[in-house]
Amino acid sequence: QVQLVESGGGLVQVGGSLRLSCAASGRTFSSYAMGWFRQAPGKEREFLAAISRITMNKSYADSVKGRFTISRDNARNTAFLQMNSLKPEDTAVYYCAAFVTTSLSYYSEDRNKYNYWGQGTQVTVSS
Repeated sequence: QVQLVESGGGLVQVGGSLRLSCAASGRTFSSYAMGWFRQAPGKEREFLAAISRITMNKSYADSVKGRFTISRDNARNTAFLQMNSLKPEDTAVYYCAAFVTTSLSYYSEDRNKYNYWGQGTQVTVSS
């Protein structure tokens, strides 16, 4: 199993940037494909970005493409989400998630694929 802990959230002004981190412990981090999701009050949890475990293939939701960047450092057991040009509609609780895969290049945009989740970190964008 893997335990995930997000950090780096906070309050930022419109147009600002934040970098979220997701620290993993437990089973070998490089065994997992990783994803970032968010959930705003009254809304469903939304896919943002995903990255494969070795080849670093990536996918982004249209709502964040060009503004957010997902990355990972397998040596540091950490995944990241760099968020630029933040908007008020980006306000939400942000979650990292993981699932085990034997594929070097597979990732998923389907939240049901992920069976490990962090506790979430709040991001608030003020205007």
